[in-house]
Amino acid sequence: MDKKEIKKTIRKEIAHLKKNHTMEWQEKMSALILSKLEETDQFRNARSIAIYHAIPGEVQTESFINKWHKTKQLYLPVIENDFLKLQPYHGPDNLKAGVFGILEPESNHPVDVSDISLIIVPGVAFDKNRNRMGRGKGYYDKLLKHSQACKIGICYEFQLIDEVPSESFDVPMDVVITESKVI
Repeated sequence: MDKKEIKKTIRKEIAHLKKNHTMEWQEKMSALILSKLEETDQFRNARSIAIYHAIPGEVQTESFINKWHKTKQLYLPVIENDFLKLQPYHGPDNLKAGVFGILEPESNHPVDVSDISLIIVPGVAFDKNRNRMGRGKGYYDKLLKHSQACKIGICYEFQLIDEVPSESFDVPMDVVITESKVI
C-alpha cells in the first residue's frame, strides 16, 4: 500500500473512532489538553498565538479562545484559495462561517506568519516523533513551512498513532499534547 492509501485508511479509522465520543467527552478532554498547553513555557512566553476554531471531532478550542483573547494576541486561520491566512481575533462577534463552515474572523488584516510566536495546530493523527497528518489539503503545511514559530499539535490520545506516513512537504511539530501526555 502506498502512502496515499495508508493515509486514507488512517483518516477513515480516526473518523470512526471520533464517532465513539460524545461532545461532552470532547469538551472534558479538550479542557485537559488545553490546561496542559497553558502549563508549557512556549504558551506562557508567547505574545502572539495562532489557534484554530474547532469543528466537531477536533480538540474544542472555543472556551480557550474566549479565555485568552483579551490577554494574548490571538489569530485564527482564514482559508483563501489553497492557503491559510492568519487574521486577528477580536471576539466572538467578529466571526463568520467560512469555507467548510469553520468560524473565521471577518477582518481583512492578515498578519505575516513570521510575526507569530506560537501556532496551535489540529491534525487527524500525530505520532511519537511529532509528525502530523492533516486532512489532506496541505493548508497547515504550506503555512508552517514559512514559520519559525513554535508549533504545538493538540489531539485526543486515540489520535496518537505509531507512525504517521510523512512526506517531504510535511512539517513536524515541536510539541504534541494529548489529554494524558506532552511529547
